[in-house]
Amino acid sequence: MVRVPKLTRAEVAQAARNPLLFIAERWTPSPRTVRRAAMSAVVMAVVIVVTGGAVRLTGSGLGCPTWPKCTDESLTATSAMGFHGAIEFGNRMLTYVLCAAVGWAIIAARSAKPWRRSVTRLGWAQFWVVMGNAVLGGIVVLVGLNPYTVAAHFLLSTALLTVAVVTWQRVREGDAEPRPLVGKAVSQLTWLLAVAAGLLIAVGTVVTGAGRHAGDSSDVHRIPLDWKMIAQLHADLAWVVVALTVALWFVLKAVDAPVGPRHRTRDLFLVLMAQGVIGYVQYFTDTPEILVGLHMLGSCLVWFAVVRVMLSLRERPGATAPVPAPAAETPEPAAAG
Repeated sequence: MVRVPKLTRAEVAQAARNPLLFIAERWTPSPRTVRRAAMSAVVMAVVIVVTGGAVRLTGSGLGCPTWPKCTDESLTATSAMGFHGAIEFGNRMLTYVLCAAVGWAIIAARSAKPWRRSVTRLGWAQFWVVMGNAVLGGIVVLVGLNPYTVAAHFLLSTALLTVAVVTWQRVREGDAEPRPLVGKAVSQLTWLLAVAAGLLIAVGTVVTGAGRHAGDSSDVHRIPLDWKMIAQLHADLAWVVVALTVALWFVLKAVDAPVGPRHRTRDLFLVLMAQGVIGYVQYFTDTPEILVGLHMLGSCLVWFAVVRVMLSLRERPGATAPVPAPAAETPEPAAAG
């Protein structure tokens, strides 16, 4: 049986004033633990998108018709609300799991030795994005699943994934100044790829907002655009992203870039191919719910791969401590004769 040490009154006061510092002074996680904590936030950022998609695709978007309570009288879903209430309330509860994952990442980053303030700040950035998106999710319910707010909700989730991936990358590298691994022209091509991928995802939210999955069985307002036209634009942008990815891979081969950027670009291409297959199949099969859900997961994986390509173009080795100068040698005393 583990004996819990008693805290003095001063220690209790310190823990209340600055709990992160209190934990950091008493716990030093291994680098592996810090990496796992950062990765848990990445995983939950993807999971919350997929489960949010499940809420919409099952028509449970208004399963809890108000916010922050589930109903005007109950904080939680009731049995009378049935399947849709359970799905919507379950997704709300997953927000707490996401907060726990982000909180673990913050605690692990703050407790690591040496303390890296930049990594801790990235963890707090995730926290505030989660809080902002939780409020936006409540607004989505209060305005009856307005498609523009739904699109903003998804894009803010993509922003959370971006910060989570950057945090995961930063805990795996040092704090030295980033050193580019490729030339300026290659970096510019990669930025163009990232912008195109961002437009692809943004247009995808418009396709969703104009499509038939409104998120509820009642009459929900849709974006007044021709769905087939906007879906075609989405497909065209997808081919632009694929073309830029292939071009980037050939350029990286031509300039004999390090293996890291080439492998990350290859991974992006493979994810794009899988996502494209799902996209075309769902289009020609009248967007079945399961394929739409897989396409939302694919959107997260595409953006994850894009961010990894961006981050692979530079390296940040650990800062090396200066080597102390050797101590001056003292002459040996002469032997007494």
